[in-house]
Amino acid sequence: MTKNLTEGEPARLILMFTLPLIAGNIFQQLYAFVDTLIVGRFLGVEALAAVGCTGSLMFLMLGFVIGLTGGLSIYTGHRFGAKDEKGVRQSAAACAFLALICSLVLTAIGVPLCRSMLILMQTPPEILEGAHSFISIVYGGIIMFVFLQMQTNIIRALGDSRMPTILLATALVINIILEPVAILVLEWGIPGAALATVASQFIGNLLCFAYIWKKMPMLHTRREDWNLSWKVLKAHLRIGLPMGFQASIIAIGAVVLQIALNNLGPTAVAAYAAAQKVDAVALMPMMSFGMAMAAYTAQNYGARKFDRIEEGVRKCVYMSVGFSIAAALFNILMGPEIMHVFVGDGQEQVVDYGQTYLVINGVCYWILALLFIFRFTLQGLGQSFIPTVAGIMELIMRVAAAIGLVAVWGYMGACMANPLAWIGACIPLAISFYLTRKRLRRAHARMLEIQNRKLA
Repeated sequence: MTKNLTEGEPARLILMFTLPLIAGNIFQQLYAFVDTLIVGRFLGVEALAAVGCTGSLMFLMLGFVIGLTGGLSIYTGHRFGAKDEKGVRQSAAACAFLALICSLVLTAIGVPLCRSMLILMQTPPEILEGAHSFISIVYGGIIMFVFLQMQTNIIRALGDSRMPTILLATALVINIILEPVAILVLEWGIPGAALATVASQFIGNLLCFAYIWKKMPMLHTRREDWNLSWKVLKAHLRIGLPMGFQASIIAIGAVVLQIALNNLGPTAVAAYAAAQKVDAVALMPMMSFGMAMAAYTAQNYGARKFDRIEEGVRKCVYMSVGFSIAAALFNILMGPEIMHVFVGDGQEQVVDYGQTYLVINGVCYWILALLFIFRFTLQGLGQSFIPTVAGIMELIMRVAAAIGLVAVWGYMGACMANPLAWIGACIPLAISFYLTRKRLRRAHARMLEIQNRKLA
């Protein structure tokens, strides 16, 4: 079901749109969380390190997909906000076509190169084979992830954030069932964890398609909608590609940091991997508020209701920062207990390392909350340059931490990489949003002036 975000009280609209997003994004993160948890508990710390050290490579490719598909759907949101049904259908066709091209290209690049990338990252020899078996299967099934992201994003672009959450939750439950079967019953080990994830995403795609077919007629494309001109494709890629590359730029910094971590040994790698999965779940409320602002901004921008955008940002900041403080307190207070869930008893150094990560990151969550709101709002307006600059800043700060801080402070230096990256990225985003807000105010004033003249 579609939802019009251009009418009604902004705070309530954003909150109601965000709550299913929070659940959906947490379910999305739980794919990696479940992989890490089951592998760590049933296959041991070495296997946990093998799966965990692929996190930055996963981020490199999957982050690009998330950014690209999210950007493509922003154009869909613009057309929906403008009440252009033909444009919405044509956008859905363009998104599907570009998703297919993206899948083929990423598979052709990722599968042959993943071993070389792991070696380049100085992955410890004792976990190299396990890491390669996991990441190669994930890369081989990347088409499932691309289309799952594409379908859920275009559903959200039409204002429905509830059903993608239900669909992702269903796919996750299937993954939770399949993964222990693959590891414990079929004894497929680490490859079994990857195969279960790809299989659950395949089922998730079928469920998304069925929902769109039955409940969202506006997305039912016709033959003429597939006559895609370069102008239409370019309009999508103008937003989608920069958002994808932003995530990849950020991921490069994560890869460099992973190299520094690999040199600290399997214990540090395992602790960082487990804590990062906990951290990723905690970040979902902040990311979800940002994603809600992208959809909210896109629709209101398409409807030319510029004044509602500023009001929505202001109220979203209050809510997201509040969530960030609650998430930080939970992770800091419950960190040791959560880490024990991953590694069991007798791994106190892993637990201590993980708690260090959670504390250092948690105290800076409020900065990340602002970062997400500014970035996604600008992207919802169709702006890509400054968010890309912010991604470059994140890359620079993470590389600086990997090269400088890890050499001096070891594992603690690695834990400081994220907060430094958030600060570096938030500065240009905040400045850009301030300038953009002034332009939106002027545009709104001009619209009011024109309306008053017509009435006169």
